[in-house]
Amino acid sequence: MNEDDARTLMHEWVASDALRGHMEAVAACMAFHARMHAPDEVERWTVAGLLHDFDYEKHPTLDEHPTVGVAHLRSRGDVDEEILEAILGHAEHTGVPRTTAMAKHLFACDELAGFIVAVAKVRPNGIADLAAKSVRKKLKDKAFAAAVSREDIAAGIEALGVEPAEHIDRCIAAIREAADRVGA
Repeated sequence: MNEDDARTLMHEWVASDALRGHMEAVAACMAFHARMHAPDEVERWTVAGLLHDFDYEKHPTLDEHPTVGVAHLRSRGDVDEEILEAILGHAEHTGVPRTTAMAKHLFACDELAGFIVAVAKVRPNGIADLAAKSVRKKLKDKAFAAAVSREDIAAGIEALGVEPAEHIDRCIAAIREAADRVGA
């Protein structure tokens, strides 16, 4: 599956602009990291980001998301197993281990991308001048974007073996590049 096909599928399954924006933000972060770690796989990593939550609106329960979406993708036959495993692994409750760089980055980008967009939305200049320092400060405020798992963000960064500010800065840069699709 290519990026255009993934985006079309996402739009077929997802009506919410906010959820579409989240998936675009994660896809932007994935593309950014793929250019660094797997330059020949940028489109595949982008597809993983675009599709990681495509079933969430229709199947938001823990016993359905993301397994229903992955089953649908498997039935299509045009999404490779590494992408499917990364999508399953982005959700802790599936118990699917994150063994590939793609899977580790998808997990590390998912919650953080949503949090960065939330921070950008409360700033006068949005994502334009957002810095890791501001994101880290907001992470300490448990009332801000309370649904975002700080534990998942920390675990994702730890699994990548990078400094938190470094990962946050990279995700900010990625989302900034895709701000028109993300809505940040």
